[in-house]
Amino acid sequence: MAPSSEYNARHLSVLEGLEAVRKRPGMYVGSTDSRGLMHCLWEIIDNSVDEALGGFGQAITVILHPDGSVEIHDDGRGIPVDVEPKTGLTGVEVVFTKLHAGGKFGGGSYTASGGLHGVGASVVNALSGRLDVQVDRGGKTYQMQFRRGEPGRFKDTGKPKPDAPFQAFVENSELDIVGKAKRGVTGTRIRYWADRQIFTADAKFSYEELEARARQTAFLVPGLRLTLRDERKLAGTASEGGAIEEVFHHDGGISEFVDYLANDPAVTDIWRIQGTGTFKESVPVLDDTGHSRVMEVDRNCEVDIALRWGIGYDTTVRSFVNIIATPKGGTHQTGFEQALLKTFRKVIESNARKLKAGNDKIEKDDVTAGMTAVLTVRLAEPQFEGQTKEILGTSAVRQIVSRVVEKQLGARLASTSRADKQQSTSLLEKVVNEMKSRISARVHKETQRRKSALETSSLPTKLADCRSDDVARSELFIVEGDSALGTAKLARSSDFQALLPIRGKILNVQKASVGDMLSNAECAALIQVVGAGSGRSFDISAARYGKVVLMTDADVDGAHIRTLLLTLFFRYMRPMVEQGRVYAAVPPLHRVEVIHSGTKPNEMVYTYSENELHAVLKDLEAQGKKYKEPIQRYKGLGEMDAEQLAETTMDPRHRTLRRVNISDAERAEQVFDLLMGSDVAPRKEFIIAGAERLDMEQIDV
Repeated sequence: MAPSSEYNARHLSVLEGLEAVRKRPGMYVGSTDSRGLMHCLWEIIDNSVDEALGGFGQAITVILHPDGSVEIHDDGRGIPVDVEPKTGLTGVEVVFTKLHAGGKFGGGSYTASGGLHGVGASVVNALSGRLDVQVDRGGKTYQMQFRRGEPGRFKDTGKPKPDAPFQAFVENSELDIVGKAKRGVTGTRIRYWADRQIFTADAKFSYEELEARARQTAFLVPGLRLTLRDERKLAGTASEGGAIEEVFHHDGGISEFVDYLANDPAVTDIWRIQGTGTFKESVPVLDDTGHSRVMEVDRNCEVDIALRWGIGYDTTVRSFVNIIATPKGGTHQTGFEQALLKTFRKVIESNARKLKAGNDKIEKDDVTAGMTAVLTVRLAEPQFEGQTKEILGTSAVRQIVSRVVEKQLGARLASTSRADKQQSTSLLEKVVNEMKSRISARVHKETQRRKSALETSSLPTKLADCRSDDVARSELFIVEGDSALGTAKLARSSDFQALLPIRGKILNVQKASVGDMLSNAECAALIQVVGAGSGRSFDISAARYGKVVLMTDADVDGAHIRTLLLTLFFRYMRPMVEQGRVYAAVPPLHRVEVIHSGTKPNEMVYTYSENELHAVLKDLEAQGKKYKEPIQRYKGLGEMDAEQLAETTMDPRHRTLRRVNISDAERAEQVFDLLMGSDVAPRKEFIIAGAERLDMEQIDV
């Protein structure tokens, strides 16, 4: 049913008052900290978005003021200003003072909206120290003001303030006319100050959350122009140096959203799945006398999904109901996941020989590895679990979504067109590889525990393991080549230090698939030795070593090998990095032999940079001490003898280790993809941009 352009106070249904809201605010907005504060803002913004979603209005502006208030403008139809017949109140007062009142109950004004319970605006009003609303409608600008949900007038002597003198309406409420609106111009402006008697003192609006939500909404409502302005100038934020403004406007849709969310090289294009379904639902409806009776109504559910697969194994699924995010899923996401698994199982079983899938069954995680999807459904009066709308509860939606996905995804995977067939084959191979990887990881987890002295070990023969079974104390050194291994064996403490040599530069796993990574001897050996699996099945509690130390030469090649190793850990053993268990050894660059007179042996001084070397030499000259020429410059670890390597790099009493940390996983992933990914153009731009800062003399050639 197309939304009706007629929208006035008789569409509003009134059920009850606001007394419970201030007593139990958490019941309506989740909490009274920043999260609850943001939820109030979402309620007002979502009302404006519902207008745009219905085709009434194209622009929304949100302004964060320095005084802690927030202002929301839209160019929708404007809140009804005529009198609602059941209450005798204007539509504005009904919307802002009566729970379960709004234009979303009768079904004539909104066919699908984010608001369901009709408590959004009234709850925000009840929890505000002051709320001002202005409506442009019929050539006039109407205004009403509220203090903690009570209508009246503030007597402002300058800028509006929540503590200005307030006079509540005693007998009849009045909707003031405060100006003229241009012909044909409609819209609503709301500005409110959160009540600090309700919300905690440290509760504040998060611009970052607002920015993410605005971008998300612009993707979900193509053509909507969302403007954010932060005038607070808070220290440590983007507005610290002055007011900032951002505009979000996307004419695309959820396909663009998927493209924005995906950050790994693609296996498939972005696939679009769309369909509809109908179901019957028994709902309470108010009759003309105001009594509630149960009626069976026909519902229509629209399904729109965009998804793609990349070479990675991380899964990103965003689900929405009428553009309201459902971060905890619900029946629509359950139906989507069930249909995915059922469809892929059916296709893979029918092509088991071709795909070499064997008799093992794929699981949901095998299918969703590397998948980025945006799932949206639209229906009237969706049933959510709680006012925070984090979980969809309408049971019939599960079957509708499942049917649509099964039919269209099955047709896509069975398509005979050249492009579809090529992508489907690559995708099915990826899913089968994920299944094999999961099974392999499970086998490793079961068998690759530290062996006792009486057991045989299936670990790589080139591993020089340690004797200790104390994981917290043990260390695994990954060394570059057999020459370094020979020296390191003599330099290590075999009680708790293990050695694993690698041959040169390992596979760049940022570009490679999971199957290629597992078939690479060096990568497979390293994962086997760490013993905790890989990817999504990685279990850090099963790791065999407390520290993993990357010990490569102090030259360009060594830095490259270290980067490749870090890429492997970041993509497939990330918890090791996140828990600070991966280190880079810091071998010295120079050895200065200071000459002592008499029988006193010469002293060895190690330096780790050119600047440190010059400082040491300058200090020796100032003290009148002599040193042997030429100064030894270490090109690689193989040039050190065992005593020197132990003293400078391996002995915990003297060595220097650099811990690898991840303070921002998403940012780190972007950097790894830039430096190690398959997209050459951004890397080329990065190199060209930084070329002028490079000192040619520092390049080791």
